Amino acid sequence: MTAIPTPFLAAFALPLALALSACGSGAEEEAGSLEGEPIAAVPAPEGQQWSDVVTVTEADGYLLGNPDAPIKVMEFASLTCPACAAFAQDGADQLKEEYVDTGRVSFELRNQIHGPHDLMLAQLVRCGADETYHPLSDQVWKNLETVLGPVFERQEQFSQALALPEDQRFVAAAEVAGFYDFFAARGISEDQARSCLADFSAMTTIADNSTQQSNELGVTGTPTFFINGQKQDAVNRWQDLEPLLQRAGAR
Repeated sequence: MTAIPTPFLAAFALPLALALSACGSGAEEEAGSLEGEPIAAVPAPEGQQWSDVVTVTEADGYLLGNPDAPIKVMEFASLTCPACAAFAQDGADQLKEEYVDTGRVSFELRNQIHGPHDLMLAQLVRCGADETYHPLSDQVWKNLETVLGPVFERQEQFSQALALPEDQRFVAAAEVAGFYDFFAARGISEDQARSCLADFSAMTTIADNSTQQSNELGVTGTPTFFINGQKQDAVNRWQDLEPLLQRAGAR
């Protein structure tokens, strides 16, 4: 699990301090509370697979699959988190193909923000249609070193860009970081990306949601998984998560 880092947070004026409380007592549920009888598969809408269906939740999470699935998985994740990247590489495809597509399991992804570069990526994966949020997030994680390399190699220029006025700072910082080329190769044009990153209000909302929800749910690092609202403190790998889905009835 990746804890929230402090570098970059002082580089720009956004409420990203993420003063998180410790996990509350009783947050980790007993494994038995997830036990359930086998659940029958639920057919997807005609002409679709459940992994094609995306619903934006009231919490600004992107829920993949059957909105009424009896087993609801929610992941708090950072797009700059190596452990989140490992989960995306090792288990995300299997989760979607073997569990979400059965209609038994839904998978909601929410962003926890770990710095300005993370916030920019969280906005960029929202720039396209709702259905592109999960694939774009997976692309960031599966190419994490490539995505983050320029940010750390050009820290001085990146920090200078973040000192610009609100409607310019992220637009300029993304150019320093090479984000435009990365996302253009995946269907988000540079003009589209620049427009998204100039929307300071939308990015502030992402940051505020990250802070508020992390505090409310006791999320101190990423990835953090919830199953049917129960926080799974010892789970951050696919090989840890899959047995819990099986036990809950996805079998």
